[in-house]
Amino acid sequence: MCGIFGVYNLPGDAHSFRQRALFLSKKLRHRGPDWSGCTIAGNHILCHERLAIVGVESGAQPLTNDDETLILSVNGEIYNHKALRKMCPEDTHFKTQSDCEVILHLYKQMGADVVKHLDGMFSWVLLDTKKNRILAARDPIGITTLYQGWNSKQPGTIYFASELKALNEECDRIIAFPPGHIFDSETGETTRYFEPTWWDGDKIPSQPVDYKLIRQSLEKAVRKRLMSEVPYGVLLSGGLDSSLIASIAARETQKLIAGQVPLNSDGDEVDESAVASWPRLHSFSIGLEGSPDLAAARVAADFLKTVHHEYTFTVQEGLDALADVVYHLETYDVTTIRASTPMYLLSRKIKAMGVKMVLSGEGADEVYGGYLYFHAAPSADDLHTETVSRVKNLHYADCLRANKSTMAWGVEARVPFLDKAFLEVSMNVDPQEKMASKGKMEKYILRKAFDTSDEPDVQPYLPESILWRQKEQFSDGVGYGWIDTLKDTAIAKVSDEEFAKAAERWPTDTPQTKEAYWYRGIFEHWFPQDACTESVVRWIPRGDWGCPADPSGRAQKVHDSAYDQPKA
Repeated sequence: MCGIFGVYNLPGDAHSFRQRALFLSKKLRHRGPDWSGCTIAGNHILCHERLAIVGVESGAQPLTNDDETLILSVNGEIYNHKALRKMCPEDTHFKTQSDCEVILHLYKQMGADVVKHLDGMFSWVLLDTKKNRILAARDPIGITTLYQGWNSKQPGTIYFASELKALNEECDRIIAFPPGHIFDSETGETTRYFEPTWWDGDKIPSQPVDYKLIRQSLEKAVRKRLMSEVPYGVLLSGGLDSSLIASIAARETQKLIAGQVPLNSDGDEVDESAVASWPRLHSFSIGLEGSPDLAAARVAADFLKTVHHEYTFTVQEGLDALADVVYHLETYDVTTIRASTPMYLLSRKIKAMGVKMVLSGEGADEVYGGYLYFHAAPSADDLHTETVSRVKNLHYADCLRANKSTMAWGVEARVPFLDKAFLEVSMNVDPQEKMASKGKMEKYILRKAFDTSDEPDVQPYLPESILWRQKEQFSDGVGYGWIDTLKDTAIAKVSDEEFAKAAERWPTDTPQTKEAYWYRGIFEHWFPQDACTESVVRWIPRGDWGCPADPSGRAQKVHDSAYDQPKA
C-alpha cells in the first residue's frame, strides 16, 4: 500500500499550491517511504507516497498514459492485474510493471465501470484531463483507507487523502469515503458499485454449509495475496483466524519452493521472487510476558514450521506509545485503540527486519459471528443481520486498525478473509449454522472446514488445541494485564469532576467511561478541528442483546476468564 493525496479544481494556480501539497502529502510518508511523486494538470494536483511491493523498479506514481492525459494515484494491490491486462487492446503500451497501471488503460475502454472489474484492495484517484473529470474509488470492504474533504471557502474544490491528517488543516468537512463506492465529478455523485448477493442484511440466506467450498475459497484467497516481489510474512496470534491464514500460506509457500507453482483464481502464476529472496515463511507474534497469545502462537508456529519471531512488550511501553497510536489510527474508539497498540509495536519490529507485507486474519469474526457477544444473539436471523452490519462497518474498526497500525511503519497487511469470492460463499450460508450453543463453539463451521480428522490422507492444517481454541480478542490475548492497566490508568488520569462534565465538553458521541474520555482527549489534541469526528464510529457489542458495553471479549459471560463489569 501507499499514501495518496489529491486536490480537484483548486481555485487558483495549482503550481502555487505545489509546496503546500507536498507538505500535506509528506504527512503520509510513513505509508510510502520508498519514493514520492507529484503531478500537476491545470488546477488539479495528485501526490503519491510509495511503498514498493509489486513492480518495484518501475512503478513510481502518479502513473500516466502515453500522452499524459490520464493521471492515476493508487494505494493498494490489484490481484487480478495480469488477467485484466489481457482485456486491453494488443497494442496497449504498459510503461511499468505496476499492478495498478492497468486501471488507466481499462478506463479508456469502459470509463468508471473499470472499478467493477478490480479484484484487490485499493483506494485510487484518477484524473482525466481531456474531460476535466476526476474519479475516486475505494475497495468493496474498505481494507484501504480513504478520506474526502471540502472547504466551505472553496466551493467546487474536492480533497482526497489516505489519512485524515493530510486534510484536517485544509478542510472544514471530512468524511471517510464509503467502501464499495466510486465518486465521479461529471455527476457529482458517489455511487455504490459493489453489489454482492448478501448486501441486504434483512434477506436471510438458506444455503446449506459446504465445508469443502469454504476451505477451497479461503485457500484461493490466500494464494492470490502472495503476489509480492519483496519478503513477506504472517501475523500469528495463535488464535484460529491468524493461524488458519498462516497454515495456508505455509502450504502455498512450500509449493513455490518445490517448484509446484500454484495458480491464482485467474489462472496466472504467483510471483516467486519473494520466496526466492526469503524461502521460509516467517511468522510474527507479540504479547505481554506470559500472555495467552504468545503461548498459542508458539504451538502453531512449531506445528507449521515457520521461522517464528516472538516479541514481548511491557505495559509501560504500550502506554508510552498510546498517543502515537491515536495519531496514526485517527480514532478514539476504545477497542480499536486497545488492539492497535500491540499491533503498532509489532509492526515496527517487522519493518526493522526488512519485511514489507504480512498476511493477517481480520474479518472472520464479522463473517462467522465469532465475537463472544454473538452467543447472545436472540435468533439466527438476528445473527445474520448483525454479521452483515459488522462486515459493512469493518472500515471503521478492524480494517482501520489493520491498515493504519501496520502502515504507520510502512508495512502492508493483506486480509484473505475479506476476499470477495470468499465473502460470497460465507455470507450466504444459512445463519443457523453459525449459531453458537452448548457444545458448539463460535465459528464452528470455519473450524470444521479445516478439520481433517476424518481425512487420513490430508495433512492437518492446525493442531487441535489451536483449531478449537476459544475466541480471544487481540487486545485480551496479548495479556489480560494490558486492558486492566488501561482501565486503571484512565481512572487515575481522569478526575470524577472532569468525567461528570464529559457531555459539556463533547455533546456529540459523549464518552461513557473514563477510558473513552482519556482517548477522546488524546484524539482532540491531534485533531482539534470539528470536522475530524465525522469519520469516527465506535465499536460496541449489542446492548439490546443484553451484552455489556465494554467491547472486551472478557466482558462477555461465556469467556473462560470473564471479569466483573469495569470500573472505568
